[in-house]
Amino acid sequence: MGMEKEKNNPVITVQHVSKRFGDHQILEEVSMHVHHHEIVCVLGISGSGKTTLFNLISGMLEPEKGKIVSDSKIGYMMQKDLLMPWKTVIENIALPLLLQGEDKKSAYDRVSKHLTRFGLSGKENVYPNVLSGGMRQRAALLRTYMQSGEVLLLDEPFSSVDAITRHQLHRWLLGIFSDLTLSILLITHDIEEALLLADRIYVLAGTPARITEEICLADPRTGRFEGLTSEDSNRARERIYALLEGELKKKED
Repeated sequence: MGMEKEKNNPVITVQHVSKRFGDHQILEEVSMHVHHHEIVCVLGISGSGKTTLFNLISGMLEPEKGKIVSDSKIGYMMQKDLLMPWKTVIENIALPLLLQGEDKKSAYDRVSKHLTRFGLSGKENVYPNVLSGGMRQRAALLRTYMQSGEVLLLDEPFSSVDAITRHQLHRWLLGIFSDLTLSILLITHDIEEALLLADRIYVLAGTPARITEEICLADPRTGRFEGLTSEDSNRARERIYALLEGELKKKED
């Protein structure tokens, strides 16, 4: 599915990780990596263990077997924006910095430098309830960015917004990805979202879940939206559908 470009050392490495809850084995022998300035998608049907994998990478859970290696500070954005309704936008975004002991003026100054890029200029002193769904997601993403060292875990961050807003957020995310030199690991069950955003796609399937395939997309930095109809994308799409449709059939049986 195209040639994987040379990258620096991985910012996240998952090595033969397994996880169970009681008698239920969730993940088994999962291995994957994310390189510097790369978008990687973990794609799977609902209940396939994607969020458990992210909780392990973020350190919220410990693996039963295997190890996770990262020298980077990781920011984790969950599906819901989790903005505190009693705090203003800037208070919400600056919260990770304040919790780390940074003084209020310094934290607010750092956040303010990014408000325009994140489409939040003029909204810093309002409360989350007046924001659109897209603005709430951008505020949550900026808070995650302020928390991290430019390595982001995004757990289906656009699933709560309508299709048009999601399309706009995709374009916006690709823009800031280049501007801020981010490294992103993204969970999704949306095949088109994965094809649009990813340099590489890991398909997570099975019971317990394993990485069943790694798909590298050719020339992912050139014309991503136009590239959705390319021969390379069509081959990847067909392969992913075949893998996931097989997974759904197993569950139905």
